[in-house]
Amino acid sequence: MPDADRIGHMANHYDILEINPTASQAEIKQAYRRLAKQHHPDRNPVSSSHERITRINAAYEVLSDPGQRQSYDRMLNYGHSRVAVPRANPDVGSPVERQQRASAAQKQYQQRQTGRASDEHIQRWINQVYQPINRTLSQILKPLNAQLNDLAADPFDDQLLEGFQSYLDDCRSDLQQAQRFFSSMPNPPNVAGVAAHLYYCLNQVSDGIDELERFVSCYDEHYLHTGQELFRIAAGLKREAQAAMRAVK
Repeated sequence: MPDADRIGHMANHYDILEINPTASQAEIKQAYRRLAKQHHPDRNPVSSSHERITRINAAYEVLSDPGQRQSYDRMLNYGHSRVAVPRANPDVGSPVERQQRASAAQKQYQQRQTGRASDEHIQRWINQVYQPINRTLSQILKPLNAQLNDLAADPFDDQLLEGFQSYLDDCRSDLQQAQRFFSSMPNPPNVAGVAAHLYYCLNQVSDGIDELERFVSCYDEHYLHTGQELFRIAAGLKREAQAAMRAVK
């Protein structure tokens, strides 16, 4: 196994993560978390560097995906051991792009129905879509601050991270259930504004969970702050949906 301090430009992704090419997916994840913790600037400011962390992240991105890993292994077998480290693109999936996508979605949902919905249709949508989504969103959004307070005791503690990951797994499951509720029936025109707020809210929650899960892998607090902000925006949209619903009633 190569010494991490002697890894040069010719090192492949397995060298960078200090593992054998036969390592299992569990071993790859374990090695990545160990190195991310070891070289995190807050944990070890002396030995950490942006280049080292970038190479570690790039190696894990490839090896953690079975399809990408298989293609990479074929390249290694053909002798192409030098693989360029992809440069991070901060604009991909940026909040601005997310807002643009959500704005377009709002317009679509406002135009979905043109006829006048009956009172029975509206009530059925409230009972089968709006109310279940509203409850599910509360289950996702309300515990976040308490979870972050627990994690703040030691962000590098494996037990605390496992608890936080368990909360995120529950959030992901709840979100999928809310998305099923949303797509279970078309919204009546009278509640198009409510539906638009819910749709945008669910998108923000999904993006927020993605950001928070990235922290669990690399310990970069930037992802915590971004995820918390996305959840804050989602909570605001949830309140706007409630206000729009009161206007309908």
